[in-house]
Amino acid sequence: MAENRASVYGEGVPCWVDAQLPDVDAGKRFYGELFGWSFEGAHGGSVWARLDGEPVAALARKADGRMPTVWTVYFAAPDVTATARRIDAAGGQVVAAPFPVGELGAAALVTDPEGAVFGLWQAGRHPGFGTRHRPGAFAWAQLYARDTERANGFYGGLFHDALFGPDAEPDFGRAPVTDVFPAQMPPHFVVHFGVEDCEAALGTVGRLGGRVQSGPFTASYGTVAVVTDDQGASFALLER
Repeated sequence: MAENRASVYGEGVPCWVDAQLPDVDAGKRFYGELFGWSFEGAHGGSVWARLDGEPVAALARKADGRMPTVWTVYFAAPDVTATARRIDAAGGQVVAAPFPVGELGAAALVTDPEGAVFGLWQAGRHPGFGTRHRPGAFAWAQLYARDTERANGFYGGLFHDALFGPDAEPDFGRAPVTDVFPAQMPPHFVVHFGVEDCEAALGTVGRLGGRVQSGPFTASYGTVAVVTDDQGASFALLER
């Protein structure tokens, strides 16, 4: 269902994603063709991806070539400093302390106790996704963890209302890393984007120079294939 930019995302709701890439122009070609995104300049040299005019993601150039080429999911945090403190107290780590992003808002990068990296976003002028839950837009975030009970405890304590509250409609699942990846793969998040036809989208990924990591397979939330783009950033295709 499409949502307008005036939507307010409650604490713990996935509200934004970005990709750190060696070559942003190559990313624009890949994702523009795969998802029908258009692009415009944004803060700090990154670009915003839009779907039918609504913001859906950002692509940024990696500042340091030693950093991973990766998609990151951001969870809404009305007070990003307070949420970062809670993460530290609960056994996670603060990788990048809260920092302002112009007038758009404030961000932080953190990890859970197993080391899975995710972001926090305190909205200013940019509340997050302008549309989601549709082909070409964010559809789900899956954490692949070594210990799902520990993950449920950590995220359930951190984002209780978003995951387990009376009005919760979570976009965030937890699964053992060995369900999809080799046992030695570290815990991590996989950002899922909606597609109308998973097999057809996989054909486009291959033609554009990406590759399939896993799937397609059937999950409780749809048909999923985990892929990488032509620069090595992993994400998933989700056919509801």
